[in-house]
Amino acid sequence: MTATYFVKAHWDAEASVWVSQSDIPGLVIEAETLAEFEDLMMSLAPEMLAANTGLHNTSVSIQFDVSSRRDLAVA
Repeated sequence: MTATYFVKAHWDAEASVWVSQSDIPGLVIEAETLAEFEDLMMSLAPEMLAANTGLHNTSVSIQFDVSSRRDLAVA
């Protein structure tokens, strides 16, 4: 059975960075761009899963979601 985890990128407007919310133990990401966030997720998530859950030599599925709020001026 393949394990499934989630990673959510949320825009922090005050800090001007993407921050992570995840059920992967130890995974904490802050990045200025969404592309940088995804690169970090793809490199750090396997490391955190191996170090903190004991998973090795397997595949896992990651549900990757992006959340951002924008203010729009309505005429």
